[in-house]
Amino acid sequence: MALKICFLENTFEAGADEAGRGCLAGPVVAAAVLLPTDFYHPLLNDSKQLTEKQRDILRPFIEKNALTFGVSYVFEAKIDEINILQASILAMHLAIEKLSMEPEHIIVDGNKFKPYKNIPHTTIVKGDAKFMSIAAASVLAKTYRDDFMQQLDLEFPSYQWKKNKGYPTLFHRNAIREFGITNYHRKSFRLLPEQLKLAL
Repeated sequence: MALKICFLENTFEAGADEAGRGCLAGPVVAAAVLLPTDFYHPLLNDSKQLTEKQRDILRPFIEKNALTFGVSYVFEAKIDEINILQASILAMHLAIEKLSMEPEHIIVDGNKFKPYKNIPHTTIVKGDAKFMSIAAASVLAKTYRDDFMQQLDLEFPSYQWKKNKGYPTLFHRNAIREFGITNYHRKSFRLLPEQLKLAL
């Protein structure tokens, strides 16, 4: 199914999405993108449907051709303080705040969002597979987060964040069992299935 350019026509419309909600470690990263009406790239799709190579091709194209974009990080301490849903919404608000032009409408992947200023918004389940601006935001959020986790991997190679990006893989969980947790792990998450109380 071809992606639609926008939800509301003749409107400065920004798409927003996040990456990293289900991870055990690292920030949740959000992006907001406002695209021109003639934007097109044949690879553009929900970032989860793309290979790493395809996302790396798309990111500079999106950044060059978007009218404006913003990327924001919300880190572990804040996630633990306000919960991952609220942190995801906060990250999207912060990304929208970075746009150089204020959108007239915001479309958001998923079904949960809080109003940003007084700008109307629409939540769209699987929006990243339906609308170009949300798909573009998903690509930026995913690639920026992956880059960040690869940098953390240099500091903590035992957890293989270069490969698993902080998601709850078997290797990651076994590494937590063996080495304990880092200051990048989300303390409010169930890090191990047996819910061991780990020494901080």
